[in-house]
Amino acid sequence: MFKSILFDTVSPSLRETPPDFFADLNLDQVVEGVATRVEDYDIRPFFYSPLRDVELIRYRQAIMRDLEDEAILKSVKEFSRGMRAVRRYTALSDKLMYEYHKMGWFLEAVWVYVETVRRLQETLSRLSPGSRGFADFKAYITEYATSPEFITLAEEARRIKDALNRVEYVLIIKSGKVSVKRYEGEPAYTPEIEEVFEKFRQGDVRDYRVDMRENGGMDHVEARILEFVARLFPEPFAALRAFYDRYHGNFFDAVLARFDEEVQFYVAYLEFIREIRRKGLPFSYPEIDVTGREEEVKDGFDVALAYRLLHSDTPVICNDVRLRGEERILVVTGPNQGGKTTFARMVGQLHYLAGLGVPVPARYARLFLPDRIFTHFEREEDVRNLRGKLQDDLIRIHDILVRATGESLIILNEIFASTTLEDATFLGKRIMEQLQALDALCVWVTFVDELARSGGKVVSMVSMVDPQRPEVRTFKIVRRAADGLAYALSIVRKHGLTYEQIVERIPS
Repeated sequence: MFKSILFDTVSPSLRETPPDFFADLNLDQVVEGVATRVEDYDIRPFFYSPLRDVELIRYRQAIMRDLEDEAILKSVKEFSRGMRAVRRYTALSDKLMYEYHKMGWFLEAVWVYVETVRRLQETLSRLSPGSRGFADFKAYITEYATSPEFITLAEEARRIKDALNRVEYVLIIKSGKVSVKRYEGEPAYTPEIEEVFEKFRQGDVRDYRVDMRENGGMDHVEARILEFVARLFPEPFAALRAFYDRYHGNFFDAVLARFDEEVQFYVAYLEFIREIRRKGLPFSYPEIDVTGREEEVKDGFDVALAYRLLHSDTPVICNDVRLRGEERILVVTGPNQGGKTTFARMVGQLHYLAGLGVPVPARYARLFLPDRIFTHFEREEDVRNLRGKLQDDLIRIHDILVRATGESLIILNEIFASTTLEDATFLGKRIMEQLQALDALCVWVTFVDELARSGGKVVSMVSMVDPQRPEVRTFKIVRRAADGLAYALSIVRKHGLTYEQIVERIPS
């Protein structure tokens, strides 16, 4: 029996706060960009809770593929709009003061609910979703929409609405008094009033009529009039009261409510990447492995950067990743501002998003699914912990090495930048030995080129520059031996002696 569009069976407990590495990988920006598209729902916990069940990841991927069908996506969006209206009308009903007004809005909420469920059921009956998740949901909503309980709810709501729509009365206002009586065929004054005022018309004018379905206000005079009407027509109003008493608080199916909330995870993410795809950047469904460590990524990119540059002419550069055999550690060197940190973030984002079961920012991806992700990015000194920067680096990396397993992903970005090259090399080698012994996947951005020559499980990657103009970064990261210039360039930049810095100081 269908239970969840996200978890196949009963959902686990969800994280309410983002993982520690979110800000380092700019995944906080990605999740906010997604979540703001469906502000009526709190979908953030779904993005804070990655999976390690390959079958469940494939379950989600298949559902996401179904939702890339515009017909299915449109039907789900219409369903969600209807359900939001139901919740809005129900909440309004609960806040209203006058009882018949309250009951009328509740009846409207139920009727919108009935129509919303029927529309989705009828639409899905004409479509052929390929995922098990949607096929199971289609079967569930069909069974629900044809159940005696739902049919009874729909018939009662329709009968009461029809009875109330047949109520006709006359409102008499005279000498400051208002009275109500049954309508007995009296002529309407509307044509006569329109005829009188027609001679004052001067072209088209603004329509000042108010849609009372959205404006729930009723003053005490209107409420009193409604009470008089209810006395004149006791049967339909008694039926309305009985309907309210019977169904208030228990007409909403829990499974459909859960589907409505969970499906926003897919809808919002697809809307988010749709804009990025329009700029020509690719997304794909990754192949997932929890045993083999060989990986390959073609045309991967930093999705947070792509989102920030949506309305910019600045291009987003794609890069490739490949790990073969015993290769585990990517050591990335090269000049500052060459895209090394962006590359490291890209690798982290790819693995994390793959664990959510969504398309990842790459033309093709085959990825190992880590048990945990750890990051170590440079931070400003915190005077509250009374530690120097080097000590803080050592404590943080020690904590990572203690908690990580051979199935973890570790991303290190410019650690030991506060110390000398000699000390950074010495410490880096000790950490490299532990990483290789651990056998974890790792991306290490560093100015210490010697670490890229550690052999064994290490792959050297270098951020490239234009060969004709070395000061121009290409932001391409390629597999090649470190060229020994990374630390020198960082020192030159520190002392303001790069080509760009010198040119800035030369009078024009």
